Amino acid sequence: MHAFVPLGGLSVRGAVWTLADQLGLVARGPEEFVARLAADRRRVTVVLPDLHAAADPDVLAELVLALNAHEHVRLVVETRSGTAVQGQLADSGAAVMDLDEPRWTDEARRRAWHATTASADPQQPAAVVELDVPAAVCAADPWQVTAAFEADPQDHGGLRAAWLRAGQSLCRDQESAERALVLLTALGDAADPRLRPELARLAATADWQLEWSRIRGDMTPPWPGPVFAMTTAGLPANQALLADHAGVPRTVNTADGAAVGRLARLPGRAVALCVLTDSTVLALDDQGQLHEDMLPGAPRPTGLTALLDDGPTPAQRLTDTLRTHLARSPGTALCATPGVVAVGAADGTVHTVTPGAPDDPARTAALHTGSVTALTAIDLPVADDGATVPLLYSAGADGRVRAWSPTTDPQPSPVAERTTPVTALSVAHTPRGLALAVAWADGLVELRLLDEGETRHLWPGTAVNALALTAGGSLLIGTDDRLLCLRPQ
Repeated sequence: MHAFVPLGGLSVRGAVWTLADQLGLVARGPEEFVARLAADRRRVTVVLPDLHAAADPDVLAELVLALNAHEHVRLVVETRSGTAVQGQLADSGAAVMDLDEPRWTDEARRRAWHATTASADPQQPAAVVELDVPAAVCAADPWQVTAAFEADPQDHGGLRAAWLRAGQSLCRDQESAERALVLLTALGDAADPRLRPELARLAATADWQLEWSRIRGDMTPPWPGPVFAMTTAGLPANQALLADHAGVPRTVNTADGAAVGRLARLPGRAVALCVLTDSTVLALDDQGQLHEDMLPGAPRPTGLTALLDDGPTPAQRLTDTLRTHLARSPGTALCATPGVVAVGAADGTVHTVTPGAPDDPARTAALHTGSVTALTAIDLPVADDGATVPLLYSAGADGRVRAWSPTTDPQPSPVAERTTPVTALSVAHTPRGLALAVAWADGLVELRLLDEGETRHLWPGTAVNALALTAGGSLLIGTDDRLLCLRPQ
């Protein structure tokens, strides 16, 4: 069994979030869960007892039928004879084991079990949660809160929308302060203005402090759109470059998420961005193709200079070199520092080029089994004269984060390893030393404070597409419906 979820008393989202947690997926609702499970071709066996006793058995029966349509999903579902949901599943083509048939029952053991359960104390009715009170919502049983919010269409000042937006994280076993923090990150700007300071007070002892958040639908300042790629490297200290689902790169202010500028739209959705020292922006699209543009406001040659210098620029020559390597395998990840530009490919290889050194040969290392999913790099000082050595971190679908300086062999042991793929990386010098941020496909975000030997964890409650650390030590988290800025307490 890969997932075992007793459905008695669970709401639809409660069941979906439990299933997603056990299967290492992230989903905000049933449709997204089915889509992500369909895309994940691992063979899984899911056991669902007590379908008839769920809070909304009819809708959960529809979910069961949707899952049953996928050949790599095997289901074992229990429901009571004669119920409506049994009728819903009757035409599914499933094998049926009717436990009412005498051959499945040891009568002596049944009588002993019945004598034991008959004398047990009856279950106490569930307490009523005050859904308008943040402290009560954060301290109550999260599955009960989820069922109550699903059954109640009232907005409760914005708490309902925030809970349903980040519920998979909120239902994890955690302290009230951590739950208040996650709820705060999902609160839109249309919420009751009294909620934000109250949730911040409740989250005061959490591991993180929320600096700001921009949620789908926010107007002040506007939500910048879904974030599928992001970087702060090579940009002014107060800016981040991000790209949305439509392939539009734009710059935002890291102090509040407000828009600064916009670049030309890419032919496809961007999966990675980087900025070179001459303000050239390189973007990798979801077809593995490399594109180049300039940052808004970047100086461009004009007049006689532009007329005389009509050859390829250093950035164009560097891009051509990278395209040569990507001819063998589509590009999947990209990063740059003043000392190195690197591109990862679908075959698990990483290629590096030294900017400004056309005679320096490109270096290639096979670092992952399967596709490279994320790259980040930093230049480490090695001498008082300002000399640096590039340090590259790569991540893959194999769930490993590897470290490599292109001047040496890759480190043999992974920096980090889990059984789920990595979705995003970022490294930076911060006031607390060198820091590495890692996002995983099951929704976990880790911040590794490498000089202090400490790791902070965060579950935003949605799939994380992109990360970017700032020089001030804050962490930007980009998702389909949120852009968050947090700082470790």
